[in-house]
Amino acid sequence: MYKRILIGIDSSSCSAKALEEVILIARSLQANIRIVYAADESSLVQHGMGIGSYIDIEVTKEQMREDGKKMLDTAVAKAKDAGCNADSLLIESAKHRVAEMLVSAAQDWNADLIVVGTHGRRGFERMLVGSVAENLTRIASTSLLLIREQH
Repeated sequence: MYKRILIGIDSSSCSAKALEEVILIARSLQANIRIVYAADESSLVQHGMGIGSYIDIEVTKEQMREDGKKMLDTAVAKAKDAGCNADSLLIESAKHRVAEMLVSAAQDWNADLIVVGTHGRRGFERMLVGSVAENLTRIASTSLLLIREQH
């Protein structure tokens, strides 16, 4: 069955739900967990909008890294406290979407399952925010598990 489970996390409650599910699955299968935070820096790339005039891009990137590291440390501690073998990876890119970063990390680690939480956004909201889960279903070559937050 699954021996190497990669989970992508963020600060959302559906991500927390996905981590809970991964811990249950990993414990029952004695699988290893890699917890990944993918920092999408594409919104910080200047496209002639002069965003650098309003914010310090390097400070913002560093804050994204620090926030990601804190989330990863918390998630790894939770998995280890539950008796799982877990490690973490922080990825950052301004050129690749989150789904692409997760797929690449899964391939590099030889994961046999990728797990993410999904908000279930639809319509205009999904168009504005995008959907990591939807993009994963299009590009991932490994099995996927999408965990929907209970409403």
